[in-house]
Amino acid sequence: MRGVLQKRNIRASNLWEGVVAARRWMLAYGLMIFLPVCIMLFIYYEQSSRILQEEVTQTMQQTLKQAGINLSSRLNYVQNSSNSLFMNRKLYENLDPAAPIIERIAQSMELRNLLESVQAAPDIVRARVFTDSGNLYGFDLLNLFPLDSLTNRPWHKEIINAGGSIVWTGIYEENYLDSGPARILSCARLLRHPRNFDQSLGVLMLDVPEKMVADIISELDFPAQSRVYIVDRSGTILYSPEQSLIGTKAALASDSKEGILERSENGVGLFEVRAPIRAADWQLVLEVPKSGLTHRTTTLSQWSGIATVAGMTVMFLILVFMFMAFIINGMNRRIKSVVKTIRTEGVEGLEERGGDFRLLERVVDHLVHRVKDLMEEAYRSKMQEREAELRALQAQINPHFLYNTLDTINWLAISREADDISHLIESLSDYFRLSLNKGKDHVCVSDELELARVYLEIQQNRFPSTFDFVIEADAEASRCVIPKLTLQPIVENALLHGIRKNKGRTGCIRIHAEQRNDVLEITIQDNGIGMEEELASSLLSTSRPSPHAEGSGSSYGLYNVNERIKLLAGSEYGLKVFSRLGEGTVVIVRLKAMKEEQTK
Repeated sequence: MRGVLQKRNIRASNLWEGVVAARRWMLAYGLMIFLPVCIMLFIYYEQSSRILQEEVTQTMQQTLKQAGINLSSRLNYVQNSSNSLFMNRKLYENLDPAAPIIERIAQSMELRNLLESVQAAPDIVRARVFTDSGNLYGFDLLNLFPLDSLTNRPWHKEIINAGGSIVWTGIYEENYLDSGPARILSCARLLRHPRNFDQSLGVLMLDVPEKMVADIISELDFPAQSRVYIVDRSGTILYSPEQSLIGTKAALASDSKEGILERSENGVGLFEVRAPIRAADWQLVLEVPKSGLTHRTTTLSQWSGIATVAGMTVMFLILVFMFMAFIINGMNRRIKSVVKTIRTEGVEGLEERGGDFRLLERVVDHLVHRVKDLMEEAYRSKMQEREAELRALQAQINPHFLYNTLDTINWLAISREADDISHLIESLSDYFRLSLNKGKDHVCVSDELELARVYLEIQQNRFPSTFDFVIEADAEASRCVIPKLTLQPIVENALLHGIRKNKGRTGCIRIHAEQRNDVLEITIQDNGIGMEEELASSLLSTSRPSPHAEGSGSSYGLYNVNERIKLLAGSEYGLKVFSRLGEGTVVIVRLKAMKEEQTK
């Protein structure tokens, strides 16, 4: 009885010593990791807010500068058109008064033709000349106007004082006789007599739509509640998405041409970012509330936080490694002690040492089960990875066809009101119905051929009278199933990179499907420009897009389809490409012939 009590006391003592040791290790762990991490995070978040705020404002400044450069480039183009017209001798000859009426009528017609030719340039909606009634025989009020109609304009004096230099008017509303009211800005300059510089012949104005400026401004992505506008040298707002601000004075922080400034407005802190529009000596101004940067700062903080967590993880692993090394060392000592006890005192001697051997056995048993669970988990992860890879490859089919089709529909709608639009939309609807296939990964060959037919019909609307196509399939091949969207990228390459690049003749695309024993073969042939044999043999060995391709590249779709087939069916299946420069291209798709019930 006394021996049993002694054994229980020994076990209780060992248990208490283990609890005390665990508490000491927890305290040491907290001092080594928790406190340093808290200090590091405190310092990090104190500094990161300021740094990230600077990075965000600098990014916005670069974006604003690029917008200013884009605007300057577009305005410079208009100025170059004005300079070309300004240096044109015909302009001054037709503005020089002629005595006979028939000559004055001819001058007016020639001057109108000259101005209409300038209107064909991008961003120029109207070219106008304002002159005295004695210089021309009448005014058409489309391109030719009396000079007196400019006197009530606020920028008239500035044009006269500029003496032939270009003056940008800012945005105003003009009521055109043929098209009605429009909001524009004008590139204006005084025209002087080439033989008598003191004599004024009139004013030349090239009108630019406000939409050109609005489109560039609308593409800028800035935080909510920010405000973008254009000011002239005097600080007057020339353009703003808020119409009520146009013509008012901007409350700018200073006269600086560009940079990042801080100011407050009605108690709200603002960042004022400026970029020059050098073509017109204007400034592009962005006002961003400091609170509006919170979202962008948070976005950037996520990446910084990932880096911080990674650093903490490395530190944690190092400390855990040290901790485990110490534990393993202790375990080695304890195992040696157990072995020594067994050798000297037998198995019975372990009871007096607190059951170290049984504890070790339980730990080993736990580790064995854990390894088994991890192996099963790794196997499931591998299968999920393979499935995800298949879906990712399938999802990489080029999306640019959608945009091209929508662009075609838009062009048809603008150019003419016709029933072709309804047909095109219906074909596009069929295309998406067939391509989506209710989320299924495999489709019948007949459906895939129907998808190719709809795609080619849509492209025939887009490129009329440029190509024909023939689709054939035997009955057995039509009932086979293949991975969804297998043929569309190949047909797209045949059209865009074969037929469309052969400008000399009408192209033809032939698609033929047949089943040979247990192999399904689909041949896509075109009589386009073809390619060198070296290039054809490399299309399936790399996913690098071709530098001369439209959209995603000619080799990308073929590589994608080939990889999908090999992943699903095996390395002996896939694509074969045969081509010669100037003779066309043949692509053969080889798959295992399977019916729909075999894929379930």
